[in-house]
Amino acid sequence: MDENKQKRLLRFTKPLLILFTVVLLGVWLWFTPPGLFGKADAVGYSVCHQIPERSFEIGERVFPLCARCSGMYLGAFVTFLYQLKRKRAGELPPKKILFLLGFLLLLFAIDGSNSYLHFFINAPSLYEPNNTLRLITGLGLGIGMAAILYPIFNQSIWVDWLPISPVNSWVDLVKLALINAALFLIIRSSNLLLMFSLALISTGTVVFMLCMIYTILITMLLKKENSFRQMNEIKWMALAGFCCAIFQIGVMDLMRFWLTGTWSGFSL
Repeated sequence: MDENKQKRLLRFTKPLLILFTVVLLGVWLWFTPPGLFGKADAVGYSVCHQIPERSFEIGERVFPLCARCSGMYLGAFVTFLYQLKRKRAGELPPKKILFLLGFLLLLFAIDGSNSYLHFFINAPSLYEPNNTLRLITGLGLGIGMAAILYPIFNQSIWVDWLPISPVNSWVDLVKLALINAALFLIIRSSNLLLMFSLALISTGTVVFMLCMIYTILITMLLKKENSFRQMNEIKWMALAGFCCAIFQIGVMDLMRFWLTGTWSGFSL
């Protein structure tokens, strides 16, 4: 396709993308529970079982994500922030770091499987699960998720991505562990204001990560990899990624509500 045809196509598709995103977001906002926390609940509803017994509480309300998912997305959030100091680092962590991240994934899988077995009466299990372990293993997996997704995004998007890893040493891991330990203590403090903020951050991170993933996929689909130099240049790709993220969340919300008939979490 020649350059003039591309420009005409872009002039046609950009307004449609804006319109579709506004309509889609408006429909989702209209049909989901009211209030800021209601919207956070709706985001969590699309990705998490939200079982009250396996979630933390904010006063009389339950977190929009269970203890494990809260840890996972909050761990990812602080790890994304940590990696920003190496702005366009696009290499995956070295093998020694990947091995440890794989071990954290294994702990997450073991604790999740053991917890799942407690759904069944008299099923064998390794130990009695609890929300503290769910939170810890979730935080560990969140570190790994962000440590992988951030460099993949940079390597896919930027012309001038850097051949270094944003998490490339044991010092980085120790710092991340300390940051996540502080986050763990904040969550366990049960401070209402902090817990409310973390609840919104955790569900916001769900949307953010979906947006990143879809932006990468759309960039690859359109064969625009390594074509961008500034944040302003990826705004249309990011908008399309955000649109896809909201669409996925909306579809999952619709399917679950159709099956259960309630916005509440599953009950044991």
